[in-house]
Amino acid sequence: MTLTLTPGAATLVDLETLWRRGVAARLDPAARAGVTAAAALVAQAAAGEAAVYGVNTGFGKLASVKIAAKDTATLQRNLILSHCCGVGEALEENTTRLMMALKLLSLGRGASGVRWELIALIEGMLAAGVTPMIPVQGSVGASGDLAPLAHMAAVMIGAGEARVDGRVMPGGEALAQAGLTPVVLGAKEGLALINGTQFSTACALAGLFAACRAAQAAVIVSALSTDAIMGSTAPLEPAIHTLRGHPGQIAVAARMRELMAGSEIRESHRAGDTRVQDPYCIRCQPQVTGAAMDVLSFAANTLEIEANAVTDNPLVLVDEGLIVSGGNFHAEPVAFAADQIAIAVAEIGAIAQRRVALMVDPTLNHDLPPFLTPDPGLNSGLMIAEVTTAALMSENKHLANPCSTDSTPTSANQEDHVSMAAHGARRLKRMVQNLEVILGVEMICAAQGIDFRAPLQTSPALRRAMTAIRARVPAIAQDRALAADMTAAADLVRAGTLAEAVA
Repeated sequence: MTLTLTPGAATLVDLETLWRRGVAARLDPAARAGVTAAAALVAQAAAGEAAVYGVNTGFGKLASVKIAAKDTATLQRNLILSHCCGVGEALEENTTRLMMALKLLSLGRGASGVRWELIALIEGMLAAGVTPMIPVQGSVGASGDLAPLAHMAAVMIGAGEARVDGRVMPGGEALAQAGLTPVVLGAKEGLALINGTQFSTACALAGLFAACRAAQAAVIVSALSTDAIMGSTAPLEPAIHTLRGHPGQIAVAARMRELMAGSEIRESHRAGDTRVQDPYCIRCQPQVTGAAMDVLSFAANTLEIEANAVTDNPLVLVDEGLIVSGGNFHAEPVAFAADQIAIAVAEIGAIAQRRVALMVDPTLNHDLPPFLTPDPGLNSGLMIAEVTTAALMSENKHLANPCSTDSTPTSANQEDHVSMAAHGARRLKRMVQNLEVILGVEMICAAQGIDFRAPLQTSPALRRAMTAIRARVPAIAQDRALAADMTAAADLVRAGTLAEAVA
């Protein structure tokens, strides 16, 4: 399958499909005319005598150095090779492919001045499964993601390294194996490839997609937890949430009402329950998870705009006949979005961890056995699983501290304020993985609690969730090593299995 992308109009659905399914991507051919017109304007400038940044000058602090026309190709090649300074582990293949698709979208707007040949090569690499090896460290998120994108561009000129069919090989060999030919870069083309926010944006989008799936699972798991501890559904009354008005809160409360409808456990304690109110981790789930979902929606809007943006420099304004230096490469919007996603992920995990703590505590869990084991004392049950969630919750709190408020001058003070979007976005993977485990442990605890309420049954929707859980995580009758169960439960969150089960 090949997804056709329209520059300026790609949707988050398109981008998530690329990221999750590994499909190829190509630009709508209608974009070609604009790309060609911009390339012609750059060619005209390259043939002229006037100094035009990135076309016939050096770069950054060296922008005042005029470059002879005969050295254009060498200038662009040197730019790519000199900027291949990334370090650390390689970016995941699906996120790298998303980054490449984002570069297609940016170049396809017709404001970068590259030939269509470069776009066709990226399309060909995506179709043939030639994935550049992109070290994840080295970008400060201003003047673009220079180092990571240089490693992508290096493969395009036959240098660097790429992965094909699971094997890492030199970039030129990878292209040859796929029947592709390296490009010789023309004026501005190297700069157009490495200037831009596509690495940061791809990492932020990957974090967003995973976080949204985890948030959906959190609503389902929290409904199970509420039933497991015989929590009240009164705080889910529609009027409560309408009076406040936040859309995420309203949606979460509505979803929880749907999920818990028809629960025998809930009906069993509507009368005669001596508890007046549940703890906040039960009572305030719509207010917390719903607020997090609103934050994720806000960040999603920012990232969708950025995914369609032109973020290299200088920009080729065809209608005006100008090539103008600006600052669209500064990834501050992406850094803000990444920080927002991080805070939302941390808070979803924080309230989920408190529900885990509630369920294992015999003083708070409404007659469930200590640590949710049928033979406490001889068995420790979920005692240390809860401790693991506390550790992951605390780790996420630290990771959620903002990256966008940090800056350091680089490039001899020419680039004197930077966004730190790259590692702000990259940490989201680790944070969401932590959240998936927290929710996985909550899922195990809630399932144990539901089982202990037999012969009373939970709702039809949540029974379907229980079936999905028990297919991967058997009930815990006596102590066993739980690490594999925790991994299996986290996988259910990551795969969206619960949402499919209750749909």
